[in-house]
Amino acid sequence: MASAPNAELLHQPSTPTPDAARPVPTGQRLPPRWASRLTISAFAAIHVVPIALFWTGITIWDAVVCVALYLVRMFFITAGYHRYFAHRAYKLGRFMQFIMAVGGSLAAQKGVLWWASTHRHHHKYSDLDSDAHSPRHGVFWSHIGWIFSPASEPTDYDRIKDFAKYPELVWLDKYYLVPPTVLGVATFLVGGWSMLVGGFFLSTVLLWHGTFSINSLAHIWGSRRYATTDDSRNNLWLALITLGEGWHNNHHHYQSSANQGFYWWEIDVSFYVLKALSWVGLASDLRRPPKRAL
Repeated sequence: MASAPNAELLHQPSTPTPDAARPVPTGQRLPPRWASRLTISAFAAIHVVPIALFWTGITIWDAVVCVALYLVRMFFITAGYHRYFAHRAYKLGRFMQFIMAVGGSLAAQKGVLWWASTHRHHHKYSDLDSDAHSPRHGVFWSHIGWIFSPASEPTDYDRIKDFAKYPELVWLDKYYLVPPTVLGVATFLVGGWSMLVGGFFLSTVLLWHGTFSINSLAHIWGSRRYATTDDSRNNLWLALITLGEGWHNNHHHYQSSANQGFYWWEIDVSFYVLKALSWVGLASDLRRPPKRAL
């Protein structure tokens, strides 16, 4: 199976250095001004939509679809957008790479190139002034506020050159609303209003805040095994709701690892699925931290 081109390791085990020793690009201090009222209103409206369940009702199948869409899309965000596109923690063929990108797009968290490039910027300047979503700017800002910053809107193609050369990924990044819109229409056609509201919109809101909790809570709540240069924490509860992303201090210590649960007792569902995909040849070369990093 043809593989997408390799990229060098994006990170090695970190050693504590004072913030003053870490470069901060000029003119990029966040947070800046807020985005348009229309953008904020649309985001707020999606949070209000699930209230319609009091009128539409909810069936057992709506609930099943809600849970399934949460789990499946969380996997594509954690294993695809994050561990593959942002960190190149394993290899995929071009077809599977596209599937991962489409799956992540279904989560309605903007385009794959935008997501990965923004995340790479976060790791380079984690918890410094230039970090897009550090809790040092405020918990609300790190959780959702940063999304509405005009400085957070454009895709930094220079930071994601390894994937920006694929036209299908550039198209998905530009038309990132197409996949979730198709998914929403599909839930309506299958189950009517109740499935659209309960299966799609409710799971999307829950998925958003599950993902956002890593930006906010995983930097203020939990334990620190490694003395990284940021505020990252390990948290079992966050690991459970994000399929393994809650082992955030582990991740910041050795970012290019496909597994974020470094020890057997650290539950990492996304890695278990990736391991299964490697057994059938759909993924390969899953990177894990060497003993010296542990």
